[in-house]
Amino acid sequence: MDDAIAQRYQDILSGLDQLAKRHERDREDVVLVAVSKTFPSETIEHVVQLGQRIFGENRVQELQDKWVGLKQKYPDCRVHLIGPLQSNKVRKAVQIADVIETVDRVDLVDRIVRISAEEERLPDLFVQVNIGEEPQKAGCLPSDLPDLVAYIRKHYPGKLRGLMVIPPADEEPAPYFAWTRRLADKLGLLECSMGMSGDYDVAIAQGANLIRLGSAVFGPRGSMQPS
Repeated sequence: MDDAIAQRYQDILSGLDQLAKRHERDREDVVLVAVSKTFPSETIEHVVQLGQRIFGENRVQELQDKWVGLKQKYPDCRVHLIGPLQSNKVRKAVQIADVIETVDRVDLVDRIVRISAEEERLPDLFVQVNIGEEPQKAGCLPSDLPDLVAYIRKHYPGKLRGLMVIPPADEEPAPYFAWTRRLADKLGLLECSMGMSGDYDVAIAQGANLIRLGSAVFGPRGSMQPS
């Protein structure tokens, strides 16, 4: 398993080099977020030892279960929360996450601002945009985005990095990625977190800065075993 992960990881890095060159992107502007949801700490450690330092988790409970210990052992690692954040879990997220990519409403911003001040820990933020305006999907609607961005800049200055999107699953992703890049540029935001294992090549072509890859790095998912 370790050898398979190492091979996949090296293949991804080589592929990113080629994609950046093909699309005339600065390689340093294309960052891999290794999505480690459901995988145990031991597997994550193997990827850390390969050189990876930025990881993503979908659930606050996994942040707490795995990353308190991992960060003590590997203090230069950074972990992004890329799944929905409920208001009652904000404190745990703020205590552990370095980046919260799923901010989508004012009341969540208010809670992050208050708890970050109490914890004296200020994670960076991305606004999650419901770019396909899908009723079943979380995220700020594109029409509401300018107001939410302005609110974050006023109340949590200097900590908003960009936009995060997941395009509709049954549609061609390129137009949605391109639209996200245009929105970010119009709002003066530098980063777009977009693209996963099935479409990251398209995302890079359309200006992605962070790509979130899980199975492409770790292999098929299984349920994380309790520690």
